[in-house]
Order: sequence, then structure tokens, then C-alpha cells
Amino acid sequence: MTAAAAWGLMRVPCSRIEARMPKRKCRLFLVDTFTRERFCGNPAAVVLDAEQLNDDEMRRLARELHGTEVAFVLAADAPDHDLEIRFFSPRREVTFIGHAALAAHYVRAVANGAPKGKVRQKSGNAIIEVEVTGKAPGLRVTMHQSPASFGPIVPEERRAPVLDALGISSASLHPACPMQVMSKWNSRLLIGLNSPDALESLQPDMQALMHLPPRVGADGFFVFALQPGTDPLTTESRMFCPVIGVPEDPVSGNAHAMLGVYLVHHGLLASNGHPARLIGHQGRFVERPGQVEVQVEASGKRATAVQVAGDATIVYQAELEF
Repeated sequence: MTAAAAWGLMRVPCSRIEARMPKRKCRLFLVDTFTRERFCGNPAAVVLDAEQLNDDEMRRLARELHGTEVAFVLAADAPDHDLEIRFFSPRREVTFIGHAALAAHYVRAVANGAPKGKVRQKSGNAIIEVEVTGKAPGLRVTMHQSPASFGPIVPEERRAPVLDALGISSASLHPACPMQVMSKWNSRLLIGLNSPDALESLQPDMQALMHLPPRVGADGFFVFALQPGTDPLTTESRMFCPVIGVPEDPVSGNAHAMLGVYLVHHGLLASNGHPARLIGHQGRFVERPGQVEVQVEASGKRATAVQVAGDATIVYQAELEF
């Protein structure tokens, strides 16, 4: 190539060079989870064909969708799984987000048809099995996972900062529910109240809750109450995670999986030779009610496996070019 020809190539405007580059297209969906009604439940964004994006593009898109967790669905890169999902909260990439995983599998089933049997989802270093049943749009997504692990119990003499941050008194606590940390992909402090009415009285101080995680060993605070006389057992809850950018989470599948294991362990949810069932309600206080169904397989009071199931609905979809 002559010097003149090289100079001519160098003078091609950037816009013309970019125009010659092949465009990459991804499909974006906004999904409301743990509900079949739009604008209820917990919203999540799902990006299909995300293997075309690099890490920076994922972070920037998640930032653009501020306030909504995002699930990026990628093709499998090894024979031990069928797909990979990467999750981004409003502030950072995280290992797993339950409602966003549900949204991703719902979208895949609507877009490509429900898979036969279970599919293996890889996220971080973990692989879980997910099953989609029913016919679109009335699909049900069930996630099969191992039980959460138990962390420390907050002793009575150290409860005051937590109670003050939530705006409740010790008299509101359920006497059979220790204030305890549970961990599965993330960590939550479970706090049982003696009545669903006590959830109404919560006055969370987000700044105070922001400073508590290092002291209690949990990134979020899951406050729940048992509904008396229900079969299967029914609960209502609220969850606060300001340290990860979620002041009050509408509906959490992962926290309800922790709750099922916790209740079995503490003798409040019995299996009686069959999987113990739990129906969890959440989101009423942020005007986004939703429902999570949990099954816990157990040997005595020791959980051996957990299933989390829920519905979803697509709010909108779009095509993005990169």
C-alpha cells in the first residue's frame, strides 16, 4: 500500500468506519415476577443473546435501567449446564437474584417455547435446575436448589440497633423466631414478628440500615409474620436492602427459600413425611403485591432441598443495537 493510500484510509471518518462494523442486536424484556398482573410483583429486566456483550456494556446497560435488576442470558460454554445467567443489581454484579432468574426462564419459554424437563442454569460457580410448566402466557417457573445455610443468631442484648433501624420494639418479635442470619448466594437477617399487623408499624431508617450489615453479617433485612390458622402455612413479609441499592424489595424468591428452611429448622413448618409447603406474600406495602410458593424437603428439622415457584408477565419488550 502506498503512503497516499494509507493516508486516505486514515482520513475515513469514524462514523463511516463504525457504519461498516456489523451491528449486534439483543432482545430486552421488562418482566413482573411472582404475579400474573402487570405492575405488581417484582420487576426485572432480561436481556437475551447477551453473549454478544462485553462486561462494560452489561454494566452500562444495567446502570441505564437503574432501579431494576437485570438478568443477562448467555449460551452455555461447557457441557455441565444448558445456559448461563449473569445478574446485575443497581449497584454491582451479584451471583444470583431469584426473581430475575425466574424472569429470564419465563422470557426464554415465551420466546423459544417451554423446554421439556429441567434445564441447568449456571450462575457464578453454582448450577441449579429450573423447570417451566404450563402454556404461555400462563407459565409457572420452578427453581430447584440446595438449602440455605444458617448464620449467627443475634443475641437479645445486641438487637437494639436493628430494632431501632426498623422502628419496632422487642415486644413485636415472635418469641419462637430467633433473629438469625441466613445465607444462600447472598445474606439476609430474618426477623419474625408476632403478627402481620406489626408489619404496618415498621418505620425503616434507610441510613441506619446502610450501616448495620458489617455489624450483623447480612446485606439485607427480611421481616416476616406468620398468618395464623393457614394450611399451607402462609406468611407476609417486607425486605430492606439499601446497602445494595434496594431500599424495599417488592418480592424476593431467594429470601422466601431461606425462610422455608428457617421455619422447618425451628419447628414452625412441619413436613410430616411430605415436602413442607409455604406460601409467602410480599410487596403490599410498596403497592406491588406478589406471591411466592416454596416447598422444602426435609429429614426431621433438617432441610435437604428447596423449590421456589412463581408466575410472571411481560410488561414490554424492545430490540437493542450495539
